[in-house]
Amino acid sequence: MLKKLGPRFLKELLRTAKTLPPAKDKRYDGTCVFFLIGNKNNFPFLLAILKTDTPGYAWRNQVALPGGHIDEKDTTPLEAAYRELEEEIGISKNQVEFIGSLGHFQTIQQKDIEVFLGTWKGNSENITYDEKEISKILEIPIAPMLKTHISNNFQGHIPNIAELLYPFEDVVVWGVTARIFHYFFELLLVNKDDAQVGI
Repeated sequence: MLKKLGPRFLKELLRTAKTLPPAKDKRYDGTCVFFLIGNKNNFPFLLAILKTDTPGYAWRNQVALPGGHIDEKDTTPLEAAYRELEEEIGISKNQVEFIGSLGHFQTIQQKDIEVFLGTWKGNSENITYDEKEISKILEIPIAPMLKTHISNNFQGHIPNIAELLYPFEDVVVWGVTARIFHYFFELLLVNKDDAQVGI
C-alpha cells in the first residue's frame, strides 16, 4: 500500500536526500530525463517508455524515462528536460509540477543523466510519440515495484546489473533506469512513515 506521494511530500523527500553528483570524467555526454509520478485511481505510478526494437540502438527494447541529450541551445539541463519531454511524448511544461533533481546517474555508454522529479496529472492515452523510437507508453505502479525492491533484498545496497531487475507485465526494468528506480525506492523507505508506506 502506498497512500501519499504528493508534491509537498516529494519536495520534503528531496530536501533531506543526498543526491548523486555529475560524472567527473568530461568525456561523459550530458543528458537529462524526467521521473514523472502520476496518479490513477489513487494509486501512484511512474511514467516510462519502452524503446523500439531497432538494431544498433543503444536503448533497444529497454524501459527508459522520457528525456534526451542537452543541446547547445538549452540554457539549463532542466530546460533541456522540458524540451525533450515535449518533443518525445508531447507533455508540455505547464502539465508538470517540478519537484527537483534526483541527481546524476552514469551509463556504460558514457552518458551522464540528470534525473528531474515531477508530478503529472495527465492521461497517458493522450500522449503522442514517434513509433519509430518508442513502442509504447508505460504506467508502472509504484507499490508493486516497491514490494519487488524489498522482497528481492535490494534495500540497503545496490545489486549488480544482472540482479537489479524490476519486472513489469511483459517487460523488465534494468540498467540505469533500474538504478534510478532503486535510488527513489530507497528514499521512500527511509521516509516510509511520512509516505504512509505499508508493505
